Amino acid sequence: MSENAIDIINLDKIYKNRVQALNCINLSVKKGDLFAFLGPNGAGKSTVIGIISSLVTITSGRVCVFGDDIQQKPELVKRNIGLVPQEYNLNQFITVEETMFNIAGYFGIEKRLAAEKIYKLLNQLGIWNKRKNTPRELSGGMKRRMMIAKALIHDPKLLILDEPTAGVDTELRLNMWDFFKELNEQGVTIILTTHYLEEAERLCKNLAIIHKGNIVQKSTMDEIYRIKNQHTYIVKTTQPLNGMPVIDDCEIDKIDSYTCEITTDTMSVTDIIEKLKYMKIDVGSILNKRNKLEEVFIQLTDD
Repeated sequence: MSENAIDIINLDKIYKNRVQALNCINLSVKKGDLFAFLGPNGAGKSTVIGIISSLVTITSGRVCVFGDDIQQKPELVKRNIGLVPQEYNLNQFITVEETMFNIAGYFGIEKRLAAEKIYKLLNQLGIWNKRKNTPRELSGGMKRRMMIAKALIHDPKLLILDEPTAGVDTELRLNMWDFFKELNEQGVTIILTTHYLEEAERLCKNLAIIHKGNIVQKSTMDEIYRIKNQHTYIVKTTQPLNGMPVIDDCEIDKIDSYTCEITTDTMSVTDIIEKLKYMKIDVGSILNKRNKLEEVFIQLTDD
């Protein structure tokens, strides 16, 4: 029995137009993980998700979900996966409740049990009172929650979330984070793709970054914090800057009379403050411009 929810082995994907979307990638996701799968637009994320979900064919290589090869046992694999795609795929003319019953029927769930599941999911996601509405009557955030409910109706062991909080407000995003963490604590393995790197940093234990069809980083979130790379600090001074300060091993850009950006891969915040103090520049505040994951992401995907 595999210890992993997903095993991707030497996976290649070349489309008919001869574009190579994936270049012999290897990746494993352990059971019970909350895993961030990150990359810029066009990097290959959607192709990997499509292959795992049996929506995109494999050129070469293997993908196994809970030990089952997706090409040999596609129906079994599909029953273990819940997919929340980035784009809405909702019938605009039937109600939320009817849609949920239809999805439950597809998975062979008896109607009485389906009704219980629908009541529970729609309440958990805060849209039970919208069950008689059609999707065209819902806000963007409600549609997003409906998509999540659809993906969970058959109790999948693996949930794939493709930009699940895109276009939702801050309060709803925080509520959805709590919901995902609760699901994960119940044993559901979750793969998250997001352009909100703070979201990945707050939710996920492990991550992979894909760029131009190659896995360029695979690590725990803790390991990301230990990677030494460039930091950009925003420095605000208490007095106007007379000219541009010069510090060895630092790149300095003036923003306005009181503010500059200092980029370095060798100096700490304390070092910078001491250097500026030596130049008679009094620092009012100094902030890291980006979080650690964002810095690593930019460094690995910057062409």
